[in-house]
Amino acid sequence: MTAVAELMDYADVIERFNPVLGLEVHVELNTNTKMFCGCPNEFGGEPNTKVCPTCLGLPGALPAVNGKAVEGAIRIGLALNCEIAEWCRFARKNYFYPDMPKNFQTSQYDEPIAFNGYLDVTLDDGEVVRVEIERAHMEEDTGKSLHVGGATGRIHGAEHSLLDYNRAGVPLIEIVTKPIEGTGERAPEVARAYVSALRDLLRALDVSDVRMDQGSLRCDANVSLMAKDATEFGTRTETKNVNSLRSVERAVRYEMTRQAAILAEGGSIKQETRHFQEADGTTSSGRTKETAEDYRYFPEPDLVPIAPSREWVEELRGTLPEMPSERRKRIQQEWSLSDEALRDLLNVGAVDLVAATVEAGASPDEARGWWVNTLAQEANSREVELADLPITPKQLAEVIALVSSGELTNKLAKEVVQGVLAGEGEPRDVVEKRGLKVVSDDSALLAAIDEALAAQPDVAEKIRGGKVAAAGAIVGAVMKATKGQADAKRVRELIIERVGS
Repeated sequence: MTAVAELMDYADVIERFNPVLGLEVHVELNTNTKMFCGCPNEFGGEPNTKVCPTCLGLPGALPAVNGKAVEGAIRIGLALNCEIAEWCRFARKNYFYPDMPKNFQTSQYDEPIAFNGYLDVTLDDGEVVRVEIERAHMEEDTGKSLHVGGATGRIHGAEHSLLDYNRAGVPLIEIVTKPIEGTGERAPEVARAYVSALRDLLRALDVSDVRMDQGSLRCDANVSLMAKDATEFGTRTETKNVNSLRSVERAVRYEMTRQAAILAEGGSIKQETRHFQEADGTTSSGRTKETAEDYRYFPEPDLVPIAPSREWVEELRGTLPEMPSERRKRIQQEWSLSDEALRDLLNVGAVDLVAATVEAGASPDEARGWWVNTLAQEANSREVELADLPITPKQLAEVIALVSSGELTNKLAKEVVQGVLAGEGEPRDVVEKRGLKVVSDDSALLAAIDEALAAQPDVAEKIRGGKVAAAGAIVGAVMKATKGQADAKRVRELIIERVGS
């Protein structure tokens, strides 16, 4: 029967099927040079300017392993509670694609450097899910194709393609989970939480900048469904290169509803790669998914095996930083946070941002209030991750300091933050350009107070009669006259003095 493209209601999916996930996360390492040559490992630049005979796969060019990349791979494996291989080697993964100049990718097949690990992941309500890691192996990234013309930006329908090999050969670690079962309706949430936790871990290790928007952290989401009475996994699809936490969750959810609709109609799932469409949250067919045999793996003859000594591995274990989960527990105690307050921080991805803001001089409560409320709302409206907003913890700490010193009111501070977000410069630059400094000259304030009192003589009489709360109307008029740049507390003090004199 022909498969239909309709979607099944999510509640019905959960009632009829058990989802099974497999997540493959690719991490570009932040080494100075590429994996097998001396070309600079830098994002961007003019196309095809960071290349050499080795990463272009020219005849006679020989690779040499980047030792710093091996060190990074081992540290990642240790942080993921993996076993580290005493002996492993590289393999050639053979397939043709224009952005891979050698027509094979130097990777690891059945002998990864790290294997059998796990990562404990905390969901929004505090539930902890253990995600088991199958392997973390070393490989090189491919180049980039730009498909010109057509409606989708994909190769299908394009008029022509351009190739940029700057990224070819960049050190890459692929982290592959074991099948993730038993998560039920929370499967999409688990997928997002896992990638988020992994990103936090990699950032703590300082092995990658984990910029999903730039492709240095990418997730391939494998999804399959099992009927409730089934004993074998269903056929999986692999949604490639999903590049935001929100998109990981959306892609998994969509695939579950799409596959369920096909299976319910008696159709079958095609094992294939799929592309996630950011605009509408759907996936579209890519190409039929190969099996391992199709890649014709064989040992890389130009590279010697990697055999890290146990002494070196233990030395690297000693370099591991405080893990994010341990750091969160410590921060919760130091900042006296309730479980609910900590979850709020986690849910918006603000723990590291708040900590960095505190380190820059702000108090925990002030930093938390800005990131969890004002800036989280801004991130939601822009549909970006909180950490991707164009404001740094140091800049926010400076804004908070300006409020504490009395140079800004909270209202003005919000304008300054908006200016920083708009790219108008550092906080003090925004203050100067927008003229946002608090009016602290008593003579200027008294002039505005006198004008407001003259306009509202009845309010003045109420204040003289002991109804001090009536001063709020005068305060409001003064704030309006000064465009919100007066210190409301000082204005109130001056009003009481003025009326009483």
